[in-house]
Amino acid sequence: MAHPQGNDLRYDVLIIGSGAAGLGIALRLADTLRVAVLSKGPLHEGCTFYAQGGISAVFDRHDSFDSHVADTLSAGAGLNHEDAVRLTVEHAPEAIAWLSDLGVPFTHRSEDGHTNEYHLTREGGHSHRRVVHATDATGRAVETTLIARAREHLSIELLENYLAVDLITAQKLGADGPNRVLGAYVLDRSSDCVVTISARTVVLASGGASKVYLYTSNPDGASGDGIAMAWRAGCRVANMEFMQFHPTVLYEPRAKAFLISEALRGEGARLQLPDGTRFMHRFDPRGDLAPRDIVARAIDHEMKRLGIDCVYLDISHRPAEFIREHFPNIHARCLSLGYDMTREPIPVVPAAHYTCGGVIADLDGRTDLDGLYAIGEVACTGLHGANRMASNSLLECLVFAKTAAADILRRHSSPAPPLPALPAWDDSQVTDSDEEVVVTHNWAELRRFMWDYVGIVRSSKRLRRALSRVDLLLGEIDEYYRHFRIGNNLIELRNLALVAKLIIVSALARRESRGLHFTLDFPEPDPTLEHCDTILAPDTTPPELTPRVVSPASPPGVSK
Repeated sequence: MAHPQGNDLRYDVLIIGSGAAGLGIALRLADTLRVAVLSKGPLHEGCTFYAQGGISAVFDRHDSFDSHVADTLSAGAGLNHEDAVRLTVEHAPEAIAWLSDLGVPFTHRSEDGHTNEYHLTREGGHSHRRVVHATDATGRAVETTLIARAREHLSIELLENYLAVDLITAQKLGADGPNRVLGAYVLDRSSDCVVTISARTVVLASGGASKVYLYTSNPDGASGDGIAMAWRAGCRVANMEFMQFHPTVLYEPRAKAFLISEALRGEGARLQLPDGTRFMHRFDPRGDLAPRDIVARAIDHEMKRLGIDCVYLDISHRPAEFIREHFPNIHARCLSLGYDMTREPIPVVPAAHYTCGGVIADLDGRTDLDGLYAIGEVACTGLHGANRMASNSLLECLVFAKTAAADILRRHSSPAPPLPALPAWDDSQVTDSDEEVVVTHNWAELRRFMWDYVGIVRSSKRLRRALSRVDLLLGEIDEYYRHFRIGNNLIELRNLALVAKLIIVSALARRESRGLHFTLDFPEPDPTLEHCDTILAPDTTPPELTPRVVSPASPPGVSK
């Protein structure tokens, strides 16, 4: 629906993002509070919908919480916060049960013709089979179910094609008293009007920033909006240098970065060179089931060493019926592009996939700004450390949606002063753009130099070159933003350029190689930096964003 410009919409809770995190928390609040869920496009068009593999949880009798915790800590390369890891792991079975009760059609094992326990698969970094899934389209099953349940609630308003522009805070308005979030300015894309939304609580569930790279497995909406808005509102961010590249995206221009699930390797698929030679055993004793950072770097190394465009993933040694049964969507998509994975290897390359850092949030999702929460990929709770383990991402969304919802309900059970009237968006001093090509050019330049200079393998020289480029772009974007009316592309470009700088500055600060951050100048981990986060603070840092590396032994949100 369209709203006249300046109309002040009011809710108890405004949720920015409509994936598993956003819809998950909305459903847990809906019986008590009036909630709005913003989606940049159609409700389903986010990373949750396209997640293939599954959700990790301990169900196998030979598995344990301690084993899941140990695997996650190992993948995170010494940077995880163990309290966040243990909270997430121990609440995983409950999260799966909640989804099952909502109607998510998880795949079950079938023995003697009777369906019983969940079918569990295995992915990189996991020592046991513990990935619950709905064939090879788990995200689609979760997202469509959550949308269906959300549509049933009268207290949840689902606002499609609404793009958040910026958070509104007491400090920005010059109000007396402590700073707090008051709502957000939001672009109604159907009418090109900016709407003012008031809310006592705002939840960022907006996902990550992989669109900052030229090649990504993510849909177009992954433009770092929540991270950028939180930074501009005064929140700190952490560990932005740790951008995960999924090792296996189909190398096919017509596929637009179609992800090939890690579950294929869990079921025996082998990475190989064009001549059929396997290579992962030369990089890690776990071979094809090594964590994603190791596999992505190994593929990148082999491509550069041999001057090849891709490597290959081969599961054709498994029975054709097994492949079609376990990976029906991947098989069908590959077949439509001329690749029969039951008979031949398929070409794959790495692509940007997941943002391990983000807005600093505690175990209840609270950020530095009163009333503002961050959950899911937009947040940094310490769960993932220097590298996210496969199938812990949807799990994170569900677990922290529950803990944040409980905290918000406690908060709203106490009386609070009424929200002040918020000013309408003022665009009286700007004009329509006659130079849209500036946005298009800057967009292409940003994503290209981020891929070339701040990708899988980095160096100090490349990072300094990228920093110089991004500073120039930020100046041009700021000037454009102040003179012309905003639109979707400009908002996303502004956010991506800011997040790009946070990534670059964080990468320059970490003078070692750890997890997803690998630099040629410091190729080994520095033992003194184990358990140390890279934290950037907008309110105390000069314009060059000089980072401080501090111990996460302090609670999230508190520097030591």
